[in-house]
Amino acid sequence: MRRIDAVQLAAHLEHQDPLLLDVREPWEFEICHIDGSINIPMGQISQQLEQLQTANEVVVICHHGVRSQQVISFLQQQSAAALVNLDGGVDAWARAIDPDMPVY
Repeated sequence: MRRIDAVQLAAHLEHQDPLLLDVREPWEFEICHIDGSINIPMGQISQQLEQLQTANEVVVICHHGVRSQQVISFLQQQSAAALVNLDGGVDAWARAIDPDMPVY
């Protein structure tokens, strides 16, 4: 598993187009999310694996980086994609990249 912080991810997105997988609950995703991300809650990942099968790289996002790390541990056994954890989660993104994004 690779880790990336919000500043590194923003730079990475300028040149690459990874799948941005937000594993928070739908109510959290409604409050704020990174543009272009898809929402599959952590508890539904095993039922939604087909959505991840075509991705070469998946950046997994949650609120602070804990749930995303757990999802990556699961996906390492299920997916051939390069898996990347966003350190600090969407909260770090809001603070470092998008100060207009709501935080909770």
